[in-house]
Amino acid sequence: MSLDALKSAIPDHAKDLRLNLGSVIGNSDLPAQQLWGTVLATAIASRSPLVLRELAPEAKAHLSPEAYTAAKSAAAVMAMNNVFYRTRHLLSDHEYGTLRAGLRMNVIGNPGVDKVDFELWSFAVSAINGCGMCLDSHEQVLRKAGVERDVIQEAFKIAAVVEAVGVTLEAEAVLAPLDRR
Repeated sequence: MSLDALKSAIPDHAKDLRLNLGSVIGNSDLPAQQLWGTVLATAIASRSPLVLRELAPEAKAHLSPEAYTAAKSAAAVMAMNNVFYRTRHLLSDHEYGTLRAGLRMNVIGNPGVDKVDFELWSFAVSAINGCGMCLDSHEQVLRKAGVERDVIQEAFKIAAVVEAVGVTLEAEAVLAPLDRR
């Protein structure tokens, strides 16, 4: 399947998502590597097997092998970092923020692609995972690198739509048999 197949799987009650999915991917002004790396990283972060199965082949077709691997790396390292830093932030005992993390995250320093692209993908994954500290950190790095707000917003629009599509399709898989009763 593909993006078109994924759009056709979206039920009519969520047709806005179908339109938005086509728009954020099909009408994006992001360069191909930024766009498809964001799509892949957020599809992984969505935890939806269907979304990932449909979007990963298209992402792979648009990305170099290095960028494909880097987008997967962004999703992986942010899955860890978003939990760790969100927890630190949410704890009322701020002493945890002074402790050494002791977690390996070397890929952030050497992702194998342009640092801005990796930061954008990490930002988008952080949007799905809801880590405010990570969002702020990646947004500041992007802004310092000269990335405009509309580009950053494009990444979190993709994240929002990909996540919503995943949630909707997973719910439909559960509800469809019940709705037929």
